[in-house]
Amino acid sequence: MEKIENKVALITGGSKGIGYGIAEALLAQGAKVAITSRSEEAALEAAQSLKKSSGSENVLGLKSDVRNYNDHEACVDAIIQKWGQLDVVVANAGVGRFGSVEDITVEQWNEVIETNLTGVFYTIKSAVEQLKKQKGYFITISSLAGTNFFAGGAAYNASKFGLTGFSQAVMLDLRQSGVNVSTIMPGSVATYFNDHKPNKDDFWKIQQEDIGQIVVDLLEMNPRTLPSKIEVRPSQPPTK
Repeated sequence: MEKIENKVALITGGSKGIGYGIAEALLAQGAKVAITSRSEEAALEAAQSLKKSSGSENVLGLKSDVRNYNDHEACVDAIIQKWGQLDVVVANAGVGRFGSVEDITVEQWNEVIETNLTGVFYTIKSAVEQLKKQKGYFITISSLAGTNFFAGGAAYNASKFGLTGFSQAVMLDLRQSGVNVSTIMPGSVATYFNDHKPNKDDFWKIQQEDIGQIVVDLLEMNPRTLPSKIEVRPSQPPTK
């Protein structure tokens, strides 16, 4: 893709955290950005905040539950109606529910799988024709939990292992159509994930702007070269 200016990007779960950081990074490069949230209020508030911080009016806040395929189609339609194209899709929306397989509920399991895995399938399924038309880029936000399992992570590990594999298969499906696909697999990030509130003790963690920089770097790379799976971890985590 190389040049980001005037490209149109859709970021799911973009009202805060990693998605918001990616939106900031793309706006700084002159992109047009649509962000989604399950809450219309959160989506609109974040869009206003991004407009103010970036000085750009090219921000669109959309209500969308990634577990609902019709919401995805409506978002793509809204973007095409506003800007006429869709070049970049970042599947970022995710949830975490943790606990022993004995304790995690059926409802929690379904929420995690439907959001973190099925929701990403819906994301690319609804946007794939537009991305093929633009020879665009599809980026998923997986996790190091998609390669490293841990106790209490049955649902989350399953969703992220699945997402990592899904992303790599989609990369093979779409590469001959000129669509690049990458998955970014962060470790500890200072975000609001799982009800955490970022604070001064998070200084050692990956920051949301760091993931934004990785997305920019991917988009600016010559499209003949594809970093398809990127593991990202804090360089100096605290020692126990």
